[in-house]
Amino acid sequence: MTPLWPHIAILGFVTAQRLVELPLARGNTRRLLAAGGHEAGAGHYPFIVAVHAAWLAALWMLAPGRPINLVLLGLFALVEVARVWVLQSLGPRWTTRIIVVPGETLVARGPYKFVRHPNYMVVCAEIALLPLLFGLWQVALIFTALNAAVLSVRIRVENEALLQSRNRPS
Repeated sequence: MTPLWPHIAILGFVTAQRLVELPLARGNTRRLLAAGGHEAGAGHYPFIVAVHAAWLAALWMLAPGRPINLVLLGLFALVEVARVWVLQSLGPRWTTRIIVVPGETLVARGPYKFVRHPNYMVVCAEIALLPLLFGLWQVALIFTALNAAVLSVRIRVENEALLQSRNRPS
């Protein structure tokens, strides 16, 4: 029988990470709004929350006791390093919502020097890799598709809000 502690450690880490990030995101959101920012695309935000919560719940229900692919676990660890890089690069501008502060320039450091939406790339990798490292390819497929659906809306809304912000007089 496969011991459960590695599964609990991995899933506990990801769950704790998300729970620690939520107050950080809320605080950053409050500061950005106080600085004159506005939220774009609030209507799709509950769907993003639902996809992420359901993904974690599915993993907690299905992953314990399953074999762990150590190569994919190593790859997942690298993705988590990229996650930290993204959060550090955005600093106080990181939030789970789309908050645009007129007159602010786009972040162009860290991974943002190389790609436009590295945070979403990290999230896509996490949503696929974590189930796969437990051999749950069906969970990876379902939640990758759901995430792609919500991100197709989110990225379009974010790009439009950023473009409008740059075209507005400050």
